[in-house]
Amino acid sequence: MTSSHDPQLLKGVLSALLLRLLAERESYGYEVVQRLHETGFADVLEGTVYPALARLEREGRLATRLVPSPSGPARKYYRLTPDGHEYLRAATDMWNRHVDGVNAVLHRPLPNDPEGTPT
Repeated sequence: MTSSHDPQLLKGVLSALLLRLLAERESYGYEVVQRLHETGFADVLEGTVYPALARLEREGRLATRLVPSPSGPARKYYRLTPDGHEYLRAATDMWNRHVDGVNAVLHRPLPNDPEGTPT
């Protein structure tokens, strides 16, 4: 099975994706994974998301609360802290600058290839 996203690029933007999803609504870990899958990141595994959520919590960007579950142990719900909102704004701005810079290079017209066919 091939990955649909470059793991190195994803690693650099995963925190912003998680914070964005949690800014939309408070969620528990498995639900966040499912929401990522629904948005096209089906290759992002729980084993990647849970450590990232724990790191964001340690960094003070997420707060948590335990909610009893009717089907097992209590669920840990995540929500953004004020620091998390600030980080999300900064990360979004930074990502947009990266995208603009990369697009500026990748969308330059190319000269004809050696065969004379425009590329």
